Amino acid sequence: MTQEQTQAAETSALERRIDMTVALADIDQDVERRLKKLSKTAKMPGFRPGKVPFRMVAQQHGYQARSEAIEAAVERAFGEKVREQGLRVAGYPRVEPKPASGDGQLEFSAVFEVYPEITVADLSSSDVEKAVLAVGDAEVDKTLEALRKQRMTFVASDRPAQKDDRVVIDFVGRKDGVEFDGGKAEDFPLQVGAGRMVADFDAAMEGLKAGETKHFDVKFPDDYHGKDLAGQTVQFEVACKKVEAPQLPEVDAEFAKSLGIADGDLAKMREEIKTNLEREVKKRLEARVKSQVMDALLAAHPVDVPKALVEAESRQMAQNALADLRQRGLAVNDIPVEPSWFTEQAVRRVRLGLVVAEVVKAKELHAKAEQVKAVVEDFAQTFEDPSEVVRWYYSQPQRLAEAEALAIESNVVAWALANAKVTEKAVDFDELMGNGA
Repeated sequence: MTQEQTQAAETSALERRIDMTVALADIDQDVERRLKKLSKTAKMPGFRPGKVPFRMVAQQHGYQARSEAIEAAVERAFGEKVREQGLRVAGYPRVEPKPASGDGQLEFSAVFEVYPEITVADLSSSDVEKAVLAVGDAEVDKTLEALRKQRMTFVASDRPAQKDDRVVIDFVGRKDGVEFDGGKAEDFPLQVGAGRMVADFDAAMEGLKAGETKHFDVKFPDDYHGKDLAGQTVQFEVACKKVEAPQLPEVDAEFAKSLGIADGDLAKMREEIKTNLEREVKKRLEARVKSQVMDALLAAHPVDVPKALVEAESRQMAQNALADLRQRGLAVNDIPVEPSWFTEQAVRRVRLGLVVAEVVKAKELHAKAEQVKAVVEDFAQTFEDPSEVVRWYYSQPQRLAEAEALAIESNVVAWALANAKVTEKAVDFDELMGNGA
């Protein structure tokens, strides 16, 4: 086969165009080879397999054979020139045929994107804030209090409801005197001040006593998920059936046993809480600094990204969103999830992936076997039988690849922290753990 091709022309930052010519004689020869091969096994009524006349095979399968021959020729021509010019193609090329020239050649253009050229930047002027927090008695006490609240019980009370109490109510909501969907319930338990209902409704619960009925207005937020109620003021009627006061368990041997301390030793309980808390705090601090590092890498490498990769990532994110909804038991066939919703996130992910890959390659930050093992063992510590979890990871290539990716990320973070301007900043425990919500 003979072919001619111009230098890849740049049509945008990452888009390229290659013009190609393929000899018709070569196409014809390939078509004949394909048809001859097919004729050896072709079946047709009235003929034994492999005995169908070549002319009839060509009539029935000639169009498909020619299409396949042309596709293969263009693919070979494209691949050869891409390798010659050292181009890294992102996605699939768009092949555009040109008008026939009548000189025995088929002419095509291939339009495609290439990966951006990335040079690892100097991070010496990049600012990275590293959150720090030491776990001490105060943090253990706060965690212990949170564990007590998780085991909170409620007892009947004759007093008016106050914050943290639980009320059991019947209610009905009306808009312009007409009941609206979702605005009615019976025997509805509600913890006062927990933020489960809109603010006006929640506030109206304080002061209620069992047996009382109350009428009040509620204004829904402008961004309320129900469009018919967003920004609207409605009227509610509430009948209070019960007021129950919260009761926290005592911190005693029984409480310690409920946390898995077999002998009920309170000192052991606190030590166990501290160990688990240190592990969780470390994980959250590492996640924060990793986010800071990734932001710094993006800021230092303002590169264009191939549209093809962004579109592929957007489609994958849309599929993941649907899968998540399906796991929640929702009928996803009736839920439109458009890849375009995820474009901004996809651009960030693709750009970050390209930049991190170049940093890993340029700075030789690939994960070592012992680093991967450390990631797996650290994760396994949260299970009852860590050795079983480690064996499971090493028997699952996909899971082990995830551990390797985490080890590589840790290497990138360590490299960035060693080269950027790092400022340590103490972080509030409640804010780090999300206890301010």
